[in-house]
Amino acid sequence: MSRTAVIAGGSGLVGGLLLKKLLDDDTWDTVVSIGRRELDLEHPKLVQRLVPFPAVGELPEADDVFCCLGTTMKKAGGRNAFKVVDHDAVIQIAGSAFRNGASQFLHVTAMGASPKSKIFYNKVKGDAEYFVKATGLPTTVAFRPSMLDGDRDENRLGERVGLAVMRPLAPVLGRFRPTQAEDVAEAMIVEAKRRVPGHRVVEADEITRMATAGV
Repeated sequence: MSRTAVIAGGSGLVGGLLLKKLLDDDTWDTVVSIGRRELDLEHPKLVQRLVPFPAVGELPEADDVFCCLGTTMKKAGGRNAFKVVDHDAVIQIAGSAFRNGASQFLHVTAMGASPKSKIFYNKVKGDAEYFVKATGLPTTVAFRPSMLDGDRDENRLGERVGLAVMRPLAPVLGRFRPTQAEDVAEAMIVEAKRRVPGHRVVEADEITRMATAGV
């Protein structure tokens, strides 16, 4: 049977890795990428749709919707602009996914995400998780990595400094050690293929385990 995936955030660190995995995996016959700008990528399975986030209009019918949207307050230009991307757009996509019959919605949030958090970043991520579950989608999976480790196209000085400190300490940091972006993308593929109904969270240490074990 044919299976369609929609991915938002395919130009980002995790999203770019996930998009390539979706295109290379025979599980999906069509992959629809939605974003503000066209990706420099061509593939017979790939369909690109430009949308003015946070408005996304109506998504095409799809089995699996993946959301890897994420920015920083510095890049966005402030708290309100950050929330537009990491909260408003995510919820818009989830709502459209529900209206168009998606069976599951898998999205990247962050370690410590909670609507009750006093940290603005974690609260925004937690609120997004809450409202995604409230859309009515039968299956939602929130992936909560620690600081992401991978090759970014953009320069994030704070992350570079943090990773330089944390990488040598990874063996003793436990679940707080940096999460490989490649592992997040692989864990999302693994979880999508399982197609287990319900709402759940995949924490950083579980992301690494899933990516390593493939289950």
